[in-house]
Amino acid sequence: MIRPVCFGFVLLVASAHGFAPKPIATNGHVSPARTLIAARATSKDDGGVSSLFDEQLVNDFCQGTNGCVVKPVRDYVEIKPAGSAGNDTLVKLTAPPEVPGLPRPVWLTILGSVPTALGWYGYYKFSVEEELYQYELQTEGKVTGCGGYGTLFPFVYGVIVGFPLSVLHIPGGETILQAAGLWILLGQVNLYRRVNEICEERKGDLGLDEPPLHTWWALLPPPLDVVVGLRQVHFLSEYWRTVRNEPYQKDVIAEELFPFISSERFTLKQFVRQPSRWFWFTKDWKDFDQFEFLKD
Repeated sequence: MIRPVCFGFVLLVASAHGFAPKPIATNGHVSPARTLIAARATSKDDGGVSSLFDEQLVNDFCQGTNGCVVKPVRDYVEIKPAGSAGNDTLVKLTAPPEVPGLPRPVWLTILGSVPTALGWYGYYKFSVEEELYQYELQTEGKVTGCGGYGTLFPFVYGVIVGFPLSVLHIPGGETILQAAGLWILLGQVNLYRRVNEICEERKGDLGLDEPPLHTWWALLPPPLDVVVGLRQVHFLSEYWRTVRNEPYQKDVIAEELFPFISSERFTLKQFVRQPSRWFWFTKDWKDFDQFEFLKD
């Protein structure tokens, strides 16, 4: 019930307002805030929700939403400077967010998520959102994301309030749950957009010719949404590694076992047609070129 409503709304906004425009570089640095201004400036429709793409309004909304958490909670996971976590694996799994962000490769993310039935992934989501928020605030002075607090806590509040109301068949409960689902889905699309932008500024170091993610894949059903999610984990981790000038360490899961995670960006047809991207044991398989409908 939640996904169809979210899907329709996101497509409406994305198609009307160019949700993932090409980033604009300034002195070698990609400015997410200026990207939003460009999206608004090139929009044919300058009314209605297009005002959301105004730089100051976006910044004010995001910062206001990020402030929806009481101080004791903020103090508990206060942002730390880069290098505070050290190199110990278990410490990294529980470390508070850092600026610049802490590289969390795919193998580490799986190590934390699988034994906890994806419970740790919630903390990962909070951490990477807050790190991007704080880094953007420091380097740009303004933000285009709501941070860890602004992304996760409205969703949590919505579930806490909406779920019991829905179970008790009280009017409004289902709507609150749908709004919570829409909020977290929009946040995921926005995260992919921001990862694309920051990777663009270091595409040489990352070996990229184009942004690594299709942001709209966040709207696809499993397992395709997992494919783009794992790619986001990998490329964001690699971005922070280069920013922090940390040595390269091969992520066997992302680069050997599941090569689609670290490969250049591909279309849905290419993913289906090229089994060499799938798994370690399909690397030598030939493309399915005999199927015309899979050709771009």
